[in-house]
Amino acid sequence: MTNWIKLIAVDDVPEDDVIGVMAEGHNIAVYKYEGEVYATANLCTHGQALLSDGFLEDGEIECPLHQGRFCIKTGKAMCDPLTRDVATYPLQIDDEGTILVALPV
Repeated sequence: MTNWIKLIAVDDVPEDDVIGVMAEGHNIAVYKYEGEVYATANLCTHGQALLSDGFLEDGEIECPLHQGRFCIKTGKAMCDPLTRDVATYPLQIDDEGTILVALPV
């Protein structure tokens, strides 16, 4: 059974942007890109910078510290200096327009 946690209203996430949200002790970056929503861990796997402070372009988030980029859909590290992917989280949107996330237990 999946435990879905309420994050934020989908309308509160600006289009083609990212925001940071805390949910049950997890720091999560929530993205809205081309009308879809995605979620990754909010900490860069290289320098521990907040990805929500980064720049979203072409479906990739650029870390503000060393300019490494991650794919927001898969979490894949796209370039140096990144060597590890970032965690992604399943999302769904309820009937009230709230984004729900499935967090690891």
